[in-house]
Amino acid sequence: MVAPGDTRGTVLIPERCDGDCYGVDGRDGSNLACARCGLEVGTRIDDCSLWQAVRLLPDAVRREETSGTLDETVEGVPPVGPEGAWSLYWEAAIAEALAHLLAVSGGRAIALEDGLVAEVFRPALALLPHGPPRRNLALAGPGLPETDDIALVPRDPVTGRSWPHPGAADVVPVAAEVWTWLAFGHDPVTAPVSGAMPTGVLRDDPLPKRPRDLFRPAPDVFLHTLARLPAVRQPWLRAIYDRVSAAPWDGLAELAV
Repeated sequence: MVAPGDTRGTVLIPERCDGDCYGVDGRDGSNLACARCGLEVGTRIDDCSLWQAVRLLPDAVRREETSGTLDETVEGVPPVGPEGAWSLYWEAAIAEALAHLLAVSGGRAIALEDGLVAEVFRPALALLPHGPPRRNLALAGPGLPETDDIALVPRDPVTGRSWPHPGAADVVPVAAEVWTWLAFGHDPVTAPVSGAMPTGVLRDDPLPKRPRDLFRPAPDVFLHTLARLPAVRQPWLRAIYDRVSAAPWDGLAELAV
């Protein structure tokens, strides 16, 4: 038995999805099938008043140890949704990473390179003291150079473990789909191009599509994550927790300027 979020490559069998309320309770037998071959693999239960769970059929699945490498099939999730607003997935993923980043910062200012990483982290990091001594946050992980300070690495979508980076002083995990976009994604070019661009050169016109409002990490995810980190007992970090709890990101725009 595993949590529904820990399953991969399965689809619901529509004709076996009855339940008492707004979910499924498994009354019709196995309601999950392999997405590739269609073989019944288990039963998902998520009706109200019941524990959410997936009960796998022991003769239809097998346990395998993961290789510890990021799955090449993980696709990056764009930071902006179709409606033109910041992605809710990004707001949640960055909020979780932000809590870990503050915990390892030691209350010192964080230096960021200009780009999308700075765009989504810098507003909230304005809550930290300004000026030296500073620490540096850099993207690290598969296909990227190593860093010796704070490494922003992908979290394995299957195991939940952070990408190993022994050379870094501290490691901050972020959802693999967000990390992949931060590391290798770019906004599609919608305007026609005259002539050829050199290999490896990206256009800077038109500018990337970004919402006008400041990026704000999901406050409930941030507080939920931070409350479970031992570092929150430090007075300076507890003060940030209390401030965000009382008025989520109030005055963030003024601080970030």
